Amino acid sequence: MADYSQSLIKTLIKKVKEYPRFSKKEIEKFCWMAVHEHKHGVLPSEYDIREIDEELYLELLQEFKSNI
Repeated sequence: MADYSQSLIKTLIKKVKEYPRFSKKEIEKFCWMAVHEHKHGVLPSEYDIREIDEELYLELLQEFKSNI
């Protein structure tokens, strides 16, 4: 498993919370969006199928859930 810096995780958590219409009920969706934007430089489009860094996504999701 990759070791991501805490500053990256904290930055992505902040980004997730700042998305319009953020909802704690959709944490998975918003974490996926943040990781997609981090990797590709843009938010995903409606039918965007580009891959994301799954390990970063899972670490972000775990960290986000433990801080709620």
